[in-house]
Order: sequence, then C-alpha cells, then structure tokens
Amino acid sequence: MRKLPRLTARQILQFWKRPDFPSRGRVGSHMIFRNAAGMRATVPFHASRILHPKVLKSILRDAGLAPEDLKE
Repeated sequence: MRKLPRLTARQILQFWKRPDFPSRGRVGSHMIFRNAAGMRATVPFHASRILHPKVLKSILRDAGLAPEDLKE
C-alpha cells in the first residue's frame, strides 16, 4: 500500500469541491459531506493542521474513495 499524502483540512476541502458530494453543513469544527447515495464523510476542519494519516484514511473510506483518487 502506498503512503497517504500529508494534507491539511483546507487541501481536502479543495479536493472535495465536487457536485456529487456536496457539503451538508458544519457541526463545531467538523464539515459534513453527503452524496445522493447517503454516504457521509466528516472532515475535521482545523485549516492549517496536517491530518493524521489514519484520519485521512477514515475520511476516504467513508466517502468510498481510494488514495489514488487524491492524485487527480
């Protein structure tokens, strides 16, 4: 398995600006995204802090994405 890139929440949100996974709001410091199929992904938003690789892996798993999708 490849190493996950080291990304901040702001970089994840730039990637996330996709019409098929719109934002559904914010709860405290977490942004919630939900697609039409009902899959939900929660991104902790601390803009300048790098997300831990396990947190990033969890976000990708919840969204049904692979690490290779971040490369696009």
